[in-house]
Amino acid sequence: MIKPDGVQRGLIGDILKRFEQKGFQLLAAKLMTPSREHMEKHYADLAGKGFFKGMIDYMMTGPVFCMVWAGDGAVVTGRKMLGATKPSESEPGTIRGDFCIQIGRNICHGSDSVENAEKEIELWFPEGVCSWTSHSQGWIYE
Repeated sequence: MIKPDGVQRGLIGDILKRFEQKGFQLLAAKLMTPSREHMEKHYADLAGKGFFKGMIDYMMTGPVFCMVWAGDGAVVTGRKMLGATKPSESEPGTIRGDFCIQIGRNICHGSDSVENAEKEIELWFPEGVCSWTSHSQGWIYE
């Protein structure tokens, strides 16, 4: 998901491009302004943290761009592409390393496991995702 700071700064295209160029396949995407309840459900695992309320308040400041990407190692590699949660610890060449400075404006959320990705896909895309075969598949996978 591209957070409100990434949407407001016009980074959707740049971020999409990185995942497409890597070879991942886009299965679903939408721009939306989720409800507070929706965001609290998404970040429920962080509910006990001191920063939770401020984070939810921030996530309510504008639309987010939700995406589902598929491909070998999409979760692990996708998180590497995002960079460390703290932008100051993100390597140059990562999304956070290239586009942000502070943790409270760290551009993206990425699922931390396949299991959590499946839960998040169900939350954000209850209508389901597309299933299709890319003509480039043979050029990406052996």
